[in-house]
Amino acid sequence: MKITFIGAGNMASSLAGGMIAKGMDPINVTLSDINEQQLQHVRKQLQVNTTRDNINACQKADVVVLAVKPQVMGDVLAPLKDLFAQRKPLVMSIAAGITLAQLEGWLGADTPIVRCMPNTPALVETGASGLFANANVSPSQREQARSIMGSVGLALWVESEDQIDAVTAVSGSGPAYFFLVMEAMIAAGRALGLSEQAAKQLTLQTALGSAQMAITSDVEPDELRRRVTSPGGTTERAIGIMEDRQLRDIFAQALQGAYQRSKELSG
Repeated sequence: MKITFIGAGNMASSLAGGMIAKGMDPINVTLSDINEQQLQHVRKQLQVNTTRDNINACQKADVVVLAVKPQVMGDVLAPLKDLFAQRKPLVMSIAAGITLAQLEGWLGADTPIVRCMPNTPALVETGASGLFANANVSPSQREQARSIMGSVGLALWVESEDQIDAVTAVSGSGPAYFFLVMEAMIAAGRALGLSEQAAKQLTLQTALGSAQMAITSDVEPDELRRRVTSPGGTTERAIGIMEDRQLRDIFAQALQGAYQRSKELSG
């Protein structure tokens, strides 16, 4: 499989690096970008092919990953339409808010396209991505897409394109929610007398350990929470305050807001 990335930013280079780490030969990976300094960086880091010529980069590609800013996507794809009409590589878009209908309009209705929503922890190979394919994508191409996104973390197929907006609300924007909780806990720890370093280390390690327990446990997070919450204890007092402040409703409203904004950007 030969894969080309249009755009050589952090997400593209992370996906390329993840695939190489899992055994892909760098000779089969090409990154194209207008930023020569960025190309030099990824060429030195990953030993991949680089170019500033998108058409040349796509000539022999089996998969083309679109990793450019949404606002320039149409301009970037316009010169590629004739090439894609002659040969039909799998096209994967990781651009937020760009719909399948828009991509099909720019590239042709018969183009096999997968829309992907990754998140920033993909930069450290612990990402979570949602994927949705149009009807032109073959079973083997679906596996290619899943493998590419799975090289930097979890990759899940969703049942409709509309659910990509839900993925955006949950995991696409999700890291910021957890970072905010970390900020709040660090500040609260300092207010209780801990040093900045101690509050930060304790908070971050607790976040890491809790996520790892939830991932590896055979019980659901609500049960894990109950097991930590001893009757009459410190945790019960803290959880009670959070419940009284309607924390669940706050999260529900926040994710609904993110979902609606994702739909507005896509529409």
